[in-house]
Amino acid sequence: MRGELHPSRDREEPETAADRDEPETAAGTRANPEDPPASQDTRHDDTGSFGPIAPVSRRTLIVGVLFIVLALVGLYFLVPKLAGLNATWGQLKSGDPIMLAVAAGLEVLSVAGYVVLFRTVFARGFPRLNWRASVEIPLAGIAAIRLLAAAGAGGVAVTVWALRRAGMAPGLIACRLAATYSIQYSLYLLALIVCGLGLWTGVFDGQGPAALTLFPAILSAAALALGAAMGLLPGDFERRLSQVARRSGRIGRLAARLATLPATLGSGVRTALGLVRERRVGLLGAVAYWGFDIAVLGVSFRAFGSAVPVAVLVMGYFLGTLGSLLPLPGGIGGVEGGMIGAFAAFGVPAGHAVIAVLAYRAISFWLPTLPGIAGFLSLRATVHHWRMDDDAKAETVPES
Repeated sequence: MRGELHPSRDREEPETAADRDEPETAAGTRANPEDPPASQDTRHDDTGSFGPIAPVSRRTLIVGVLFIVLALVGLYFLVPKLAGLNATWGQLKSGDPIMLAVAAGLEVLSVAGYVVLFRTVFARGFPRLNWRASVEIPLAGIAAIRLLAAAGAGGVAVTVWALRRAGMAPGLIACRLAATYSIQYSLYLLALIVCGLGLWTGVFDGQGPAALTLFPAILSAAALALGAAMGLLPGDFERRLSQVARRSGRIGRLAARLATLPATLGSGVRTALGLVRERRVGLLGAVAYWGFDIAVLGVSFRAFGSAVPVAVLVMGYFLGTLGSLLPLPGGIGGVEGGMIGAFAAFGVPAGHAVIAVLAYRAISFWLPTLPGIAGFLSLRATVHHWRMDDDAKAETVPES
């Protein structure tokens, strides 16, 4: 029911392998019969393993928008002059409008892919997460990522806040977030492995130093293997280690605290593998999310009369996006600098790289951000309706 405070699984769907790997179905329920009774878990579930979660305020959004505008003015007008590329702005205006329109359409498809992935992973068993909520939450998360200087943590905070208000338990949120990132970034790492080795061996067109081809491929393979190893951890790994902690003193308690992250990642990896085994078509949303966004960058190059080999395009894109880890709103400056530097190292003329990357970022940044702000405001209204439903149900229970 829509008004459920703690919705149970969708009774019309049989339990799947992915569901069995998840720790909780909703607040107060248990995945393992050996877990403590629900009454002992109530306080943990009410507070949530994420701590107090609050929505982004309108003031924060306004300050973020103003900062973004000032940063973009500096990026698009001042940086090119300081770099001696005085004609950059003029060349940006000379891009092929049809190609740029195509790039904008591809960015819309990229965002749509992310929405489909979100719904595939999170909406299972939660009627409240209908298509409207499944669009609002990702869009609001995108806006928070763009406007908050938190290296992507703003988007996670908004997502967690909305899911908690929908009645999802903290453990289940953590598991499904880990599953989503496992799916997304396994593709990220696989692309670095395939394209990096392909460029290093000469199988693919293009060339680049080993530091940007072989080394990223090796590191990505190691990270992928480590992530897969997390899926081999037993489902009750954290509980087992907690039992050891009670017998082993301070060292054991420290080990139990450190086990929280591997246990969550392991649960997420197993959930992701379960979804893959079930052949959920919505998982292709992750492919669409990355693929169409990379295509926006490729079309941006062509809009200004240049072309980059596909493998070089993929490597430059993924290596450049590491700049989003910097504590800058939307990665402004970090992503642009990372991509331009990577393409220059791959032999792409600096002027071509600057123009294409700035055009790509103008599309990939603003096109999702403006609807994202609208999505956040709409999400607040949706959450308000959820709260009213919960209050109405709480009032009817004593009367009955």
